[in-house]
Amino acid sequence: MEEVNANPGLIFDRIDAWLDGLFRLLPNIAVAVVLLVVFWFVAKGVGTLVRRAAKSRDRESLGEVGGSLLRWALVVVGFMLAVTVVAPTITPGDLIAGLGVSSVAIGFAFKDILQNMLAGVLILLRQPFEVGDQIVSGGHEGTVEKIETRATMIKTYDGRRVVIPNSDIYTDSVVVNTAFETRRSEYDIGIGCNDDWDKARRIMEEVCANTDGVVSDPAPETIPVELGDFANVVRLRWWTNSDRASQIHTHGRVLQNVYKALDDDGIDMPYPTQVHLFHDQTEETDGDRAKQREGWPATGDDPRPARERDREAQKSNGNGGASEQSEGRAEG
Repeated sequence: MEEVNANPGLIFDRIDAWLDGLFRLLPNIAVAVVLLVVFWFVAKGVGTLVRRAAKSRDRESLGEVGGSLLRWALVVVGFMLAVTVVAPTITPGDLIAGLGVSSVAIGFAFKDILQNMLAGVLILLRQPFEVGDQIVSGGHEGTVEKIETRATMIKTYDGRRVVIPNSDIYTDSVVVNTAFETRRSEYDIGIGCNDDWDKARRIMEEVCANTDGVVSDPAPETIPVELGDFANVVRLRWWTNSDRASQIHTHGRVLQNVYKALDDDGIDMPYPTQVHLFHDQTEETDGDRAKQREGWPATGDDPRPARERDREAQKSNGNGGASEQSEGRAEG
């Protein structure tokens, strides 16, 4: 077996060479650190300016996202320049080429995150809704609290927070309830089939127009929509402020006031009623109003005595028939 001879002199020579190289690179490292610090403060200042400019135009969320993206972009550029200063053999082209390959790998690894980020930027640029708007998206409804690069946060009406990915909002339909100042509500009201349509409609419109929360322009209106089995249906439509609180509270006041007004004026508001009549369709008396089980006979007499007589006759006929059949079998 051969012995391994360790030469301490070679080890110290290698360490000495490393130290010499480090000392030669100290000026470059110092310049790189200064360059990084300068770019950091420049990026921070640019981000602040972008946020202030966006805030002055009521685009605070866009300013935060845009300022953050610009800040990190400048930091990355500063880091790349610092690397070229420390290692002069590395050119900016090499860094850009390496960054391109790395960006492909990063894109596959963080596909969902980048997709949500791009969707967030597009939402902030196109601005289909703003912070404070009340929206409906993906089965969730509430007030927009914040629009970030990854998700949009809304506060539901029962006091819960829902975080919706920006890609879902951008690719799916979104209902913005507060996009306009006013919003229409409607309710179908049934009145008696013999009641005066014009009178009932006039009462509904006048009462609705005088209800607190209903806007005067456009004015409330009524539209007959159905001739029902037990009621004539009139659709009452009115406009309120678009926010949820105004819409739902005004809706309750309108229903209460309209109901009281119609009731005070004797307008009937019927509810569904049904009468079920059962009888044997195989009876011989079926169709004879003097003998059938349901309804009153044409003569106006009480059908109950006749009904009882029919039952007794049927019983006696049934017993007689049974006796005759028994006698026939005995003779046979």
